[in-house]
Amino acid sequence: MSLPGGPAIGARSRSARLPRAVVPPECAAATTRRIGPEAPATPTKVGIAVATLCAVEPRPSLAETQPALTRAGHAWRYALCLAISAAVWQSVAAIEWREQRLLFVAELVLGACAYVLVHFRRRAPVPIALAIAAMSALSGVAAGPATLAAVSVATRRDPRQVITVGAANLAAAQTYTSIAPLSDNDPVITTLVNIAVNAGMMGWGLYIGSRREIIWTLRTRAERAEREQELRVSQARTTERARIAREMHDVLAHRITQVSMQAGALAFRDDLDGDRLRDGLAQIQGQANDALHELRDVLGVLREDDPGTPTARPQPTYADIAALVDEARSLGLDVDFADDLDATTPVPPATGRTVYRIVQEGITNVRKHAPGSAVAIRSSGDPRSGITVTLANPLAERRRPTGAPGAGLGLVGLRERTELRGGRLDQRTEGSAFVLEAWLPWSA
Repeated sequence: MSLPGGPAIGARSRSARLPRAVVPPECAAATTRRIGPEAPATPTKVGIAVATLCAVEPRPSLAETQPALTRAGHAWRYALCLAISAAVWQSVAAIEWREQRLLFVAELVLGACAYVLVHFRRRAPVPIALAIAAMSALSGVAAGPATLAAVSVATRRDPRQVITVGAANLAAAQTYTSIAPLSDNDPVITTLVNIAVNAGMMGWGLYIGSRREIIWTLRTRAERAEREQELRVSQARTTERARIAREMHDVLAHRITQVSMQAGALAFRDDLDGDRLRDGLAQIQGQANDALHELRDVLGVLREDDPGTPTARPQPTYADIAALVDEARSLGLDVDFADDLDATTPVPPATGRTVYRIVQEGITNVRKHAPGSAVAIRSSGDPRSGITVTLANPLAERRRPTGAPGAGLGLVGLRERTELRGGRLDQRTEGSAFVLEAWLPWSA
């Protein structure tokens, strides 16, 4: 059996062993069992569950789960210790004062030392717990600090430490009850009571340790979920910004380039009469109005929750490429358009819109970077092979036309748009021509 993202449990080869970073050794030891001396290790249900939990959520360190002690925390812990010490010592204090004055003083001195020592229990938990347990064997006053030190060790949930300290406290309790001047001291009942008290004491410490670890795990998961949520929000914002930038560029770059090129042409024409000049200005005005309308459409779609709102104009399709080519020709661009696409099956709207944007950006780039050049556009394909669209134009001189600035973002946006549809975009130089070629799956 295999854990998600890990090798099989119980495999004996070195390559199949779970890495220590995934499953700690104490967890890996519980994952297998042997039927006989020579039998291979087989996974157990409990072992698989333990290993899975350890692999999913690593066990935190003690410093991460232990809360810092405040003054209030120290106060109530010492108050509880005093209550335990009083409950244990009150039954023998009067007798010791009358009959065993030396034992009375020894209990007070050892108890005071235990109260001082227990303050440093987190620095050396096991040695201090064992030392205080030894003091509690002769002093009932030390019973309170011994309880606090033992519970503190149990919160660490180390089986060997828990057993060692628990056994030491049980032996100390048995010793104290045997030497203390108690009346009606039944050895059997006293032993059972001592066992029950020590088991409850260590069990309470284990519960506190488990609770601290659960709280740490929940807090860590909440913090991790919050960080992941912030990352998802940031990624969503970045994706949305990129989408808006592509839409704005696709819609506006074509129109504004036309306005720029027409205005530049009019600026260099001194031989135009009034009528031809007015016609040119009217074309510029029409292109500017079209740009404004398309900008409003984009902003309207971004504002609306429902992209199918009737106020938005329909998105371009593959059939609109012919009108785009005619518009470019009417503005003086020499365009040769060959449509060899399979006409028996309509092009899906999403694919057609992407092809339209590719052709639109290609025509815009010719106007900006190679004005006056001819452009050849060829579209071919079918539902099985997909759609291939190619735009080729002669290479222009190495200069940037004035009035047609560009940041080179158009082709970047086209590449992103094409890849999002499962296609690819290639730009290259073939001889003296610049070629822009894109392929898209039919049902992108």
